[in-house]
Amino acid sequence: MSDTPAEIVIGTSGYSFADWVGPFYPPGTRSTDFLEYYARHFSAVEVNSTYYGIPEPRVLALMERKTPPGFRFVVKLNRAFTHEHGRDPAVAQRFLAVLGPLKEAGKYDGLLLQFPGGFRRTPENRRHLAALRELFHDEPMWVEFRHDSWLTEGLEDSLREHRIGYCAVDEPDLPGLVPPVVMATTPDAYVRFHGRNAANWWGGRPGAATAPAARGGAPATRGGDRYDWDYTKDELGSWMQRITQLAEQSRRVYLFFNNCHAGQAARSAKLMQELLRQQGLLR
Repeated sequence: MSDTPAEIVIGTSGYSFADWVGPFYPPGTRSTDFLEYYARHFSAVEVNSTYYGIPEPRVLALMERKTPPGFRFVVKLNRAFTHEHGRDPAVAQRFLAVLGPLKEAGKYDGLLLQFPGGFRRTPENRRHLAALRELFHDEPMWVEFRHDSWLTEGLEDSLREHRIGYCAVDEPDLPGLVPPVVMATTPDAYVRFHGRNAANWWGGRPGAATAPAARGGAPATRGGDRYDWDYTKDELGSWMQRITQLAEQSRRVYLFFNNCHAGQAARSAKLMQELLRQQGLLR
């Protein structure tokens, strides 16, 4: 247990979405100004665009320059490693080079490895996760599982042994999905809030149009979006005990909101800030 209260860091999973203009960004805000405005409200962001493609280092350098000192970035690992089971050292080195500008500025906090629902706990997949830990040996990392087969009695000790943080999730109560359990397996704890849109989680409305994202975000779907969820005060309030538990066990606790449809993630993150201040948990 930590002797001092953990720093709680709140942000969203991406920031550059056209449908946030109005709900969060002031009308008329240009996409090139999104991050500067975002950084006035939140102290960290999860960079999800790196999952879809490996950008040039200058892309993250530009993002870094738009944020103030002390701002934090967590970067999502490219899908070649998490969804395509790749382990190519050359691709890994190219990905690590992208992180250079953030590291040099002291604003890089680690990697998020988000695996698909089909990535179940099998000997092969356990070996793959261990191989990724070695491939990115010196990087702080958290793993998000999307299948509950990983929640075994030995998971916590195994993750701790491999220096992998556990990413807790808030998502629909559906068969096979991971329930909202928390554990602190590295100095910094992590929670992602996906929303509870059970009706659309397994596909949503066919043919839903998408809006391409700019830097820092994923494509934002229009209608039928599994992440189309506006958290209520009571829903977030149900997390206070778990967040307190993590804060007592950790140096830092990251809370990222991935319910990015129409600015809801920013609204939920602001609500979480308010609730934590009321509880005396937010510095």
